[in-house]
Amino acid sequence: MCGIVGAVAERNVTPILLEGLRRLEYRGYDSAGIAVVDDNACITRVRRVGKVKELSDALEQTEVRGTLGIAHTRWATHGEPSERNAHPHICNQSVVIVHNGIIENHSALREKQSNDGFNFTSQTDTEVAAHQIEHYLKQEGDLLSAVRRAITDFEGAYALGVMSNSDNNRLIATRRGSPLVIGVGFGEYFIASDAAALLPVTRQFIYLEEGDIADIHTDSLVIYDDKGNVVERDIKESALSADATAKGEYRHFMMKEIHEQPSRLIDSLEGRVVDGQLLDSAFGVDAEKILDRVKAVQIIACGTSYHAGLVARYWLEAIAGIPCRVEVASEYRYRKTVLMDDTLVVTISQSGETADTLAALREVKKLTDLTLSICNVPESSLVRESELKLMTRAGPEIGVASTKAFTTQLYALLMLVVALGKRRELPTERIKELFQHAQTLPTLIERVLDDKPAIEVWAESFADMEDAIFIGRGTLFPIALEGALKLKEISYIHADAYPAGELKHGPIALIDQDLPTIAIASMDGFEGKIKSNIQEILARGGKVFLFADERIDVSDLGEDCHVMKVPAVDAILAPVLFSVPLQLFSYFVAVHKGTDVDQPRNLAKSVTVE
Repeated sequence: MCGIVGAVAERNVTPILLEGLRRLEYRGYDSAGIAVVDDNACITRVRRVGKVKELSDALEQTEVRGTLGIAHTRWATHGEPSERNAHPHICNQSVVIVHNGIIENHSALREKQSNDGFNFTSQTDTEVAAHQIEHYLKQEGDLLSAVRRAITDFEGAYALGVMSNSDNNRLIATRRGSPLVIGVGFGEYFIASDAAALLPVTRQFIYLEEGDIADIHTDSLVIYDDKGNVVERDIKESALSADATAKGEYRHFMMKEIHEQPSRLIDSLEGRVVDGQLLDSAFGVDAEKILDRVKAVQIIACGTSYHAGLVARYWLEAIAGIPCRVEVASEYRYRKTVLMDDTLVVTISQSGETADTLAALREVKKLTDLTLSICNVPESSLVRESELKLMTRAGPEIGVASTKAFTTQLYALLMLVVALGKRRELPTERIKELFQHAQTLPTLIERVLDDKPAIEVWAESFADMEDAIFIGRGTLFPIALEGALKLKEISYIHADAYPAGELKHGPIALIDQDLPTIAIASMDGFEGKIKSNIQEILARGGKVFLFADERIDVSDLGEDCHVMKVPAVDAILAPVLFSVPLQLFSYFVAVHKGTDVDQPRNLAKSVTVE
């Protein structure tokens, strides 16, 4: 969601801040702003609604220079997208802040501050944080002390970058519930909500822990924990290069990331599967002892990651013989739940900072130590707070609509299925067979990618559509859900997904010549069933676009069923392969509609607030 960048240096930081914002555009935002303090302790701020380019153009018309600065891309929560609601916020031309998260008690603080004479210029919850810090700065005369006192008044989640013209060589950073990282340079420091924002200036990072406060100068860094103790946090070197988040030859990040899937799937097994057998060490220290205890699995996730969890439920019960429940994190954390003894709680997130998933994990940890995170970001909060962790190795995913993160999550979940299954007498030969099939999938995906022109032809006919239905059976039902989500996300076409057998229980009433159905069918023994469902749609004047395993006989479906063959694949791993043509289909529909593929409206890559 919102993005933070900050810097304190001996050079002009404006270009650094602006480039950082460009690299955070993928997170989703509706406005952007920058503020710097110059050598004369003067604060200059520029804010604009819309893309970072609008801010960049404005900066070309204004002299904005300084060695201390903070910048922000805002995704509106409190208050409409507008220049006055954009960050940074300034209080009394003294305190300047940027903020990710939500100050949940902002209404009470706003009322008190209004009574104390503070003037509000925005509708945001963030402005109360600026006022509260400035209030304490007048009392304390020290910015660190003021921030320390102010955050005790805040309820909710925050990552804050704070500066003041009272000290133009000082930047305060603190976090609770929202991620924040410190970049370490030579005689300079940086802050950001995502390390990717800082890759052009450093690859050395410190990841702040929950409740940390950092007091940052050009020549010093002191970090305090939530109890006020000075602490040392490890400096970690990022393996990413500055061009890791570039589009390269591709028009959009989404297409680039679709094409990266074969190599990323290969990477996900590298060093973890030896001679067809899975190493328990892939899950971390003490994995063997923890996995030995598991009798059931509870998966918690949101969005695309939730769909990956639904596939894993089929696999866990069919292959490993272990009961599995899957729940949306935003529901799980707010209802009274019963966690059976010896249940492994698996949280899945691309970013590892998904607010609801992270909050659910923290609640679960009060009940059990059997936790596993499946994630793409090694330094994320979710990974740090889980007992076991399995990295998906998808690499940076910039496009909001998840592609390679999803398929690598499926591979990670397959490894979990095998790890638990071998404890339930899953035969060694069956394990080898599963991984052999997994190792052939990258080649099959390459074949699907070769069919892009044909998929694009299908997509052209959807450019004027307003609704669509996706159907699938078994492990392909979650893939139908994922396909519908992709179409909604980037083309803004309303789409729903159903188990094919549920059509007769209501959805078939929607079928007519104007409502297309996208169907997916693998060679899983139930292909005859979904063909019958397709016949029911065709009999009612509906049009069907079927992605089908090339071995399925579709000669009896007629001209109104458009068929695209997918390479033959083992039914267990069909969800991975069938995801790819649906990704391409949604991509090309969005391109033909002219929507913003990588940054669709109202969406954010990392949902770090409720």
